[in-house]
Amino acid sequence: MKYFYDLHLHSCLSPCGDMDMTPNNIVGMAKLLGLDVIALTDHNTSLNCEATMRAGEKNGLLVIPGMELTTSEDIHAVCLFPTLERALEWNDYVDNNRIKIRNKPDIYGRQVIMDENDEETGEIEALLLPATNISIMNAHRLVGKFGGVCYPAHIDRDSLSLLSVLGEIDESCGFTTAELADRSKLDSLKALHPILDSLNIVTNSDAHYLENMRDAENYLELSELSRESVIEYLDSQKLL
Repeated sequence: MKYFYDLHLHSCLSPCGDMDMTPNNIVGMAKLLGLDVIALTDHNTSLNCEATMRAGEKNGLLVIPGMELTTSEDIHAVCLFPTLERALEWNDYVDNNRIKIRNKPDIYGRQVIMDENDEETGEIEALLLPATNISIMNAHRLVGKFGGVCYPAHIDRDSLSLLSVLGEIDESCGFTTAELADRSKLDSLKALHPILDSLNIVTNSDAHYLENMRDAENYLELSELSRESVIEYLDSQKLL
């Protein structure tokens, strides 16, 4: 069966995420758009995943816990996990391996933790945007040790992407999937980077605002929909 996805979304916990990106608003918009599965991937944290997963359960939407990691090279990578427990273990690992400088909410925005009822329960004081000391060369293997899958984000963008920083996707990174912001660029990128022929390609919105979330268009073909099946699909099956 076809299951429509958006596996790269930010909540109000991301400093650049709009305050309207609450757990219930994200889930509600995803349902309106016809999505079957989404992933919450805030910058360098997974602390709003539990609330969003609970909101998803109440509304019949599968939510995968995740994170958008900023590597030591200032490259963004999406990390997804089959369970909340593994995502929070990864969250703790990243928290111990990232640069911590105090957030300036008037410049970068607040970093708000919420519960399943969209009530504020806390705020992260250290800015979540700076790089960690985790290299893109090791990210896939490290995330795999926590039971998850990792892939380079928006590789077609001119900044904060693997191709813009390193120029190539090195096979030794071990990636099985790569993300495009604009799928129409795939053919031209394949001509320059033949390795893309052997990788799964996903296209996500990377939405920081509700209005940037996209209609159901991109889908996975699975025999059944579960967090485990999505992780396995991304880590072992080619989408195209």
